[in-house]
Amino acid sequence: MTATDPALTALANGWAALYVLYGRIEAHIERALQAGHGLSVREYSLLDVLSRQHDGDGGHLQMKQVADAVVLSQSATTRLVTRLEDRGLLARYLCPTDRRGIYTNVSEAGLQLLEQARPTNDAALREALDEAARNPELAPLVKAVESVDGLLLAPRG
Repeated sequence: MTATDPALTALANGWAALYVLYGRIEAHIERALQAGHGLSVREYSLLDVLSRQHDGDGGHLQMKQVADAVVLSQSATTRLVTRLEDRGLLARYLCPTDRRGIYTNVSEAGLQLLEQARPTNDAALREALDEAARNPELAPLVKAVESVDGLLLAPRG
């Protein structure tokens, strides 16, 4: 295949459209979360992922799992955890069975903020998708997003 191969051009065009859709959605949600709750998209995502943990075997996520779930490097995830911990939205503690392991849990204040922010996030996502659906180049991608099963987003162990 050459750089001008139609298959490569189609792939590049598809990736460009997906990137545009992602950027528009993220920017729309970011503005809504910042204005309404003082949260970034990444902060909201981290609170959401951590709020889904449970006690018991396999209930707590390792930092690598959290980083994968919020699509950040481990170091960026650690910095994000620290920022939210400084705001009182998260708490870290040692694993009771392995003193080398550190768990991160959403605090009561973090859970309350997440609960308040969830409708804002959901409404902003719906608005961004509805707006993108009016663009003929993005409409097929919107349909694809709307058809994805939520299990894809669940953290894997």
